[in-house]
Amino acid sequence: MAIAKSSTSSFCPLLLNPILLHLTFLFSHASYFFFLPVSSYSGTLDDFVYGGCSHQKYSPGSPYESNLDSLLTSIVNSAAFSSYSNFTAAGASPTDAIYGMYQCRGDLPELDCAACVSHAVIRTRALCPGTYGGAAQLEGCYVKYDNSTFLGVEDKTVVLKKCGIPVGYETPAMDRREAVLVSLASTAGGYRVVGVSSEVQGVAQCTGDLSIGECQDCVSEAVERLKADCGAAADGKIYLTKCYAKYSITDGAVGTDYRPPHIQDDESNDEGEKSFAIFIGVVAGTALLIIFIAFLRKAFNESDGK
Repeated sequence: MAIAKSSTSSFCPLLLNPILLHLTFLFSHASYFFFLPVSSYSGTLDDFVYGGCSHQKYSPGSPYESNLDSLLTSIVNSAAFSSYSNFTAAGASPTDAIYGMYQCRGDLPELDCAACVSHAVIRTRALCPGTYGGAAQLEGCYVKYDNSTFLGVEDKTVVLKKCGIPVGYETPAMDRREAVLVSLASTAGGYRVVGVSSEVQGVAQCTGDLSIGECQDCVSEAVERLKADCGAAADGKIYLTKCYAKYSITDGAVGTDYRPPHIQDDESNDEGEKSFAIFIGVVAGTALLIIFIAFLRKAFNESDGK
């Protein structure tokens, strides 16, 4: 069994504080992937974003399992030297062939990339025991393998989408967000970061197996979906199968006059607490007065009886 390696470079995620969650389940071929998301974000490189597994399983001890072990070992070893690479392991029969790739976020040092990919491989094997295909997206890297080739194939299917709370279209920050998203969609390259006055940040990346034109097309699609689906949200991210795009607006950029719907400010809460305390005080005082009057009445009746 020989493993063929091909590499270019770049890709993967970062960022977010989600409120809305949208997830699309993907199926292709006879056995493709069901995807499992997580709803929280803490920002470390090996935080789990989503994962997926094919439905079909290989037999333990089969040539495919041996090829898979060799391919994943090659992926982990390669991540110490390159931010992206893909591999093909041929077998004695077509059913034993396996295809795999990894991708690290474009700004990661090699050691961080290698550590993230190792975590992604471990997570994928734990998530997808015995399946022909598996994938894991962490905050800092992405790993995928399957017995059907996906390398070099453009795929703009939505895998995961999250949008933050709305801030309103009339805020200056939304104009800056628009500029950031337009820049993300028009900038060439696999990994791109755009910021406006440190108030609005955007990030986009494609998998390294896409051409420049395919990457541009994928990111443009992701940006348009962000605009349409997240509207005036303070932050948003969307993962397509072969690329992703994200943006975030800092709290200071929104402005002090903005108040999210259905959320009271501290001043309103203080007034409510004061009113409630006064009400409790009146009720307690009235109860004590009634008890005191009853005590006096009882004492007076006992005095008359004597």
